[in-house]
Amino acid sequence: MEQLVNKYSDKLVQAKLGDTFGLSQPLIGGLDDTLVWNRKADEIPLLENVFKGLNINSLVFLRPKEPYSSLIGFLAGTALKSFGLIQPKDCETRTFLHDLPVINEFCPDKIIHALKKRKSVIIAPPKNNKNFKGPAIIAHGMVSPEQGFITISSVCFASFIKFFTDYLEALQHGIATTEEHCLFDAVIPFLNPIQTVLPKFISSPFPDETIVYSAIIEAGKKTVEYGLVDSFFGNISYFWNGTLYISQTGSSLDELCGCIDPVPMDNSTSAGITASSELCAHTETITRTSCRAILHGHPKFSVILSMDCDPLEKAACHFKEQCHIRCPKKRFVGCTPIVPGEVGTGPFGLCNTLPPALTQANSAIVYGHGLFTIGKNNFSDAFKTMLEVETLCYNTYFEKIRVLRKTF
Repeated sequence: MEQLVNKYSDKLVQAKLGDTFGLSQPLIGGLDDTLVWNRKADEIPLLENVFKGLNINSLVFLRPKEPYSSLIGFLAGTALKSFGLIQPKDCETRTFLHDLPVINEFCPDKIIHALKKRKSVIIAPPKNNKNFKGPAIIAHGMVSPEQGFITISSVCFASFIKFFTDYLEALQHGIATTEEHCLFDAVIPFLNPIQTVLPKFISSPFPDETIVYSAIIEAGKKTVEYGLVDSFFGNISYFWNGTLYISQTGSSLDELCGCIDPVPMDNSTSAGITASSELCAHTETITRTSCRAILHGHPKFSVILSMDCDPLEKAACHFKEQCHIRCPKKRFVGCTPIVPGEVGTGPFGLCNTLPPALTQANSAIVYGHGLFTIGKNNFSDAFKTMLEVETLCYNTYFEKIRVLRKTF
């Protein structure tokens, strides 16, 4: 357990959500035969009371670093003025988090109450509270500290998406506040620049199955290193010799060794039972496009722009809360189509909405979800396209902001 709490503390730092030292240093506790922590901290006695009130084996406590600290603090403050919930609209929140509860004090009973209903809780005490510096996120795990790491990184991702989406929408409606303007300007210097230098990949054609596995593992690691996916979300596949090699459901893209399923395209085995939940979308895309490589990540500004809608069209929309799966509008970022769809199968499943889009372009953004790119023979092409699309989305977003702020 000591090795695990240290591992996921390091991963939070590597993900640029926490720091090695200082206020944003992660604090992780794991319960095996005894309760161990990755470091000493004043918060431990109170968090040990949380352990006693829940049937869990781990807790992750993090005061996120910028820009997440300011963004979450703002969203939490707004939430506490109403129902105490932050309600992002991205796919991860809808399927994994549902909403983000917020409490205003570092209190075991309140933390326990929130964690009995949700995977995380945000603590955002009043600014004049000198006894607790926030905001902070607490997440629990039933099996491993990995669960808390996943949840906290997802909370940070969802909060980032929500603020920048809400700010653009507020500008479009002419209702952005001075506080929102100031926060936007304050956090921009903390945004990580999009890397433009392409990494090297194993070149195709791949001579044997061993190289196929190595190429997938390499591409997964690069996707995480370049910040094109958060926590473990995203998936990757490669078609070789009649078999689709695809990352398993719930696997971390930077730790795919032993987590890749070989799924015969003729369905002659049951290997796909543990494969990514988007297996059907991958197989249908391979069949329709004849590509070999598929890469799926969650680049932030691709997700943000996918939810951008003309205010007049949005007001007239009949689907409202179902627009993410039923939006009829044909929208694009450059040549990349934006499509609706939900994870899995069914009439609105990605297996029905995504493959047709990828026959027209080598990339497609799923509403509120993420970016899919394809490569004819290798991951180098798919990765290059992902970087190009995210860079375009980033530039397009800030150009929209520039024009709207000049207008108002």
